[in-house]
Amino acid sequence: MSLISGEFAGMFPKNGGPELWVSSSLGRKWGFVVSWLLWVQMFPGMVMVASALAPLLGNIINNVPLGLNSKFTLIVILVVYWIITLLNLKFDMAKIGGKIGVWLGLYIPLAIMLLLGIFSWIKVGILPNATLGHFSWDKLIPDAGIAKSFIYFAPIIFIFTGIEMSSVYITRLKNPVKTYIRGVFAALVFLFFVNTLNALVAANVVPKGQMELNNIAQSIAIYCQILGLPHMIVNLFSLLVFVGVAVQLSAWASGPAKTVTASARKGAYPPKFQFWKTNQFDVSKSVILTQSIIISIFALFYLLIPGVNQAFLMLVNSTTVIYCIVYVIMGIAILKLRKSQPESYRPFRIGKKSNLCVWIVVLLIFSAIAFSVGLTMMSGTLINFIAVTVISLVLFVAPLCIDKIRQPSWEDEVKNQLNKE
Repeated sequence: MSLISGEFAGMFPKNGGPELWVSSSLGRKWGFVVSWLLWVQMFPGMVMVASALAPLLGNIINNVPLGLNSKFTLIVILVVYWIITLLNLKFDMAKIGGKIGVWLGLYIPLAIMLLLGIFSWIKVGILPNATLGHFSWDKLIPDAGIAKSFIYFAPIIFIFTGIEMSSVYITRLKNPVKTYIRGVFAALVFLFFVNTLNALVAANVVPKGQMELNNIAQSIAIYCQILGLPHMIVNLFSLLVFVGVAVQLSAWASGPAKTVTASARKGAYPPKFQFWKTNQFDVSKSVILTQSIIISIFALFYLLIPGVNQAFLMLVNSTTVIYCIVYVIMGIAILKLRKSQPESYRPFRIGKKSNLCVWIVVLLIFSAIAFSVGLTMMSGTLINFIAVTVISLVLFVAPLCIDKIRQPSWEDEVKNQLNKE
């Protein structure tokens, strides 16, 4: 996807990102579908990320079992997200919380996790009873006889999704084409290296079968025990990440909402929804409240689905499948563009002259999606399969239905309303 994003960004170095790219290739309808999917993926995605706040809060107050309770997780998600909603309506949270959230919720915690993990690895070596265990060549290939070996394929894909969304900032770069393409590939390498290393050091200390998927501080607590460090470090780490994640969520809440507002001003949504209307911070109250209500409904997963890990996996899988649909559409779009605009200038091109390389890249992406998502769905529970399938189908069909009933008068009515303000 980084290769495809690089070629698209080189051809269309303007603000718009995937929606612009797909619209230029497959037409307005599919551009709208992509824009919609990149908005609605945040519904299960937001709940999934916010679910990490409950165990963090449990660690802060030294009550880990409470943090892993499904009802407590639901309450924390609802309270935090509605506070975030109110803040976004009163303040420019994207501007206030962007840098703070990234440092508190990502950079500093990541550095702490890696350092403590590496020092723990040096001290105890490879623990045989841990999730990682001793190395053997057969472990490089999951055991086909154990269904649980495959349930994490889709979540692994999720780690690398969203890299193309950085394209919305391409117009801010001094040398958009060269800088963006280099940045995308640098980010990909960084993501792969850091996540792989962090996963290895964490899996080396967490006992087999006891991994808590939404408890980011689980490995920190074990590192502190191994290194003889005070438990207060776990409390401070949890507080740091809690604040950072909450601030990042507040910034994330308004970002995709702006793409919906842009689509609404093009007449993509009925004017009566008022998605086109914004406040002084360029945020639509209607969009923010709509997504907050839907996210609250998704949060009920933690009440309806037994087990925090099961609910977490279901949300990750739903978000990943929605993202994969976007990637399939983008793959088709790049192939269509090669056929419809073969002579267009491409500062970065997949393959020098022929289309063979781009076909190989697209087919590899499609194969990886089919393989990972397919195995994950088959290896999970029936409830997981039904829930993820229904969520994905409903959210995919919805924009097609909206586009079907779209009226030319919607855009004219929105323009008239904007002129009056």
